[in-house]
Amino acid sequence: MAATKEYSVEEKLKALIHLQKIESKLDEIQILKGELPMEVKDLEDEIAGLHARRLRIEEEINGIQEFIEGKKNAIKESQELLKKYEKQSENVKNNREFEAINKEIESQGLDIKLAEKHIKDSNEDLQEKSFQHENINKTIAGKEKNLEIKKGELDKIIADNEKEEKHLNKDIEKAREAVEERLLAGYERIRKSYRNGLAVVPIVRDSCGGCFNSIPPQRQSEIKQHKKVIVCENCGRILVDADLNESVSI
Repeated sequence: MAATKEYSVEEKLKALIHLQKIESKLDEIQILKGELPMEVKDLEDEIAGLHARRLRIEEEINGIQEFIEGKKNAIKESQELLKKYEKQSENVKNNREFEAINKEIESQGLDIKLAEKHIKDSNEDLQEKSFQHENINKTIAGKEKNLEIKKGELDKIIADNEKEEKHLNKDIEKAREAVEERLLAGYERIRKSYRNGLAVVPIVRDSCGGCFNSIPPQRQSEIKQHKKVIVCENCGRILVDADLNESVSI
């Protein structure tokens, strides 16, 4: 049975640095996309909401127009009745009939005035709804133009980096296989803890390359010896010396 190869700490650290550099390169592509994917999604949701709101306004406008048309028809009916009652008033036989017809004439007159008031108020509402409809159309047009620009920018970034992104993803799979399982689990846990995704960092100007906390000379000396995996006492990132970090390329 073939013996499993034992890797030195330096080799393990190099495997981690290699993985970190590839994933950082992929992170750069995601940074290029920036907030665009979220902005595109938010704009799409906002536009869908605006379309729904515009539909509600259009339904309200149709309802107001139907209401106005109904009141206009009611006025016509009342006017016809007025003509009828006025004609009847010319042939009344007694005071009782005269009072009854006058009441009907008065009632129809009040109905006409009330319908005219409803029409006036409804026309004001209609004007306001039409104004809202015009504004929302302008807003939708502006948002859709902005969405087109954002999608164009995002599509260009995706197209420009698609090949490299696929290549990097394949390299990451291979790089992960080269990292010891226990170290990989720790690396991934640290990487997820930070927005910049840096889990392995070099010492820069006597400080941690992740949190910039000062590293004592004795600690730096231990890190350079590559005898064990050492983490920053402040941020928990895996520390490597600058020379080892620079020796690993992708």
